Amino acid sequence: MEKIKSRWDINQNWQFLFPFLGALLVAVTAYTFSRRFLHLFSLNNTYGEWPFTAVATVVFYFAMVRFFIWCFKKLENKWVVTYRWEMIAIFIVFAITGSVSAKLAQPLTEWIGLQRETVSGWIYWPVRILLILPIYQVLLILFGWLFGQFNFFWNFEKKMLKRMGLGFLVP
Repeated sequence: MEKIKSRWDINQNWQFLFPFLGALLVAVTAYTFSRRFLHLFSLNNTYGEWPFTAVATVVFYFAMVRFFIWCFKKLENKWVVTYRWEMIAIFIVFAITGSVSAKLAQPLTEWIGLQRETVSGWIYWPVRILLILPIYQVLLILFGWLFGQFNFFWNFEKKMLKRMGLGFLVP
């Protein structure tokens, strides 16, 4: 535990939540990827289903952890945070926000009358992406606030909107 405390600049016990939550979410994602590959290779309902799932989950887990550690090192100087554990919280917020906004866009496109089966992909996907954009912006601030990173994400939003030419929307 002391190694984790020193590596992630943890000063209080509640801050352990972020490394453990990050590890749990990476494990769930690795399991989900391995199940997708299982279906891709038609190994479901076979004797090799669970051994394949277990091995693929472990491989995906360690590959993703190495990738995220690499990302931390690259972004450490670019993102101004007080403690290293805040980087984990920021990554979690980005992951949750992206997933939730993509999930919310589907019922929204159906609500306005665009369904994937009846509308051309050339119309459906641009409209869906345009719907995801404002949902993502709002959810990023909301989840950033819930994870205690409001100031980081508020500054991130302002910078992103200015780069998109929408800087007039923020004070």
